[in-house]
Amino acid sequence: MEFKKVTEQSSNYRDLDKMSTIELIENINKEDKTVAFAVEREKLKIEKLVDVIVSKMERGGRLFYMGAGTSGRLGVVDASECPPTFGVDHGLVIGLIAGGDTAIRKAVEFAEDSQNQGWEDLKAHEISSNDVVIGIAASGTTPYVIGAMEVCKTNNIITGSITCNPNSPIDLLADFPVCPEVGPEFVTGSTRMKSGTAQKMVLNIISTAVMIKLGKVKGNKMVDMQLSNDKLVDRGTKMVANETNVDYETAKMLLIEHGSVRKAIDFYKNTL
Repeated sequence: MEFKKVTEQSSNYRDLDKMSTIELIENINKEDKTVAFAVEREKLKIEKLVDVIVSKMERGGRLFYMGAGTSGRLGVVDASECPPTFGVDHGLVIGLIAGGDTAIRKAVEFAEDSQNQGWEDLKAHEISSNDVVIGIAASGTTPYVIGAMEVCKTNNIITGSITCNPNSPIDLLADFPVCPEVGPEFVTGSTRMKSGTAQKMVLNIISTAVMIKLGKVKGNKMVDMQLSNDKLVDRGTKMVANETNVDYETAKMLLIEHGSVRKAIDFYKNTL
């Protein structure tokens, strides 16, 4: 099939600058409503990617996200949220962005155009065939991602992708491609909008499903979350109290002493 950059096609809306505030809000929201359906159409592909990540992690592997600009930032955000949410090591899910950490806050000119830097960034983390690399790029054409994925293929490293242009170079290169096609953006070419929302949704699904399958959730609770603020301590205390039928203060003491909801509950039940 012919590759067309759907994400670069002209907006379906004209004269945005003449719209009222409520017209802008309603039309942007109208477009956003289509994103979940685009992600839903990719659910079987996401399933395959989740299952291969779980199988690799069960054998000591890691997950790498890599991208540039908005795509890179979304990967970094998802990776950074895994340790506090699920209590995993910071090195289990790693987000790499073209231009390095500086690019998280401020665009680094031409960083995404390097065909070699992506692989160099992976090598700095001693990437191996135990790991999985997911390239994130709305366009599906980012050199930083393509170069890294090509070398991954030659080194027997499994690759996935999250793009929004079907049959793009990255989409075709990945072992497990995911491509929610969201169509033209409200502002022509502004892939921080629907494309970014779709990528964020897919990342949420992948990391959450992987962590649940690895046993980081019990029932529907984050039993391994880090107790990094008063709100989370309170939430954790209530979880412990609910599971053990002890009073709030006793539950809080157990939680603080053992450092996680899971450990507090296990300790209490083992003393019965």
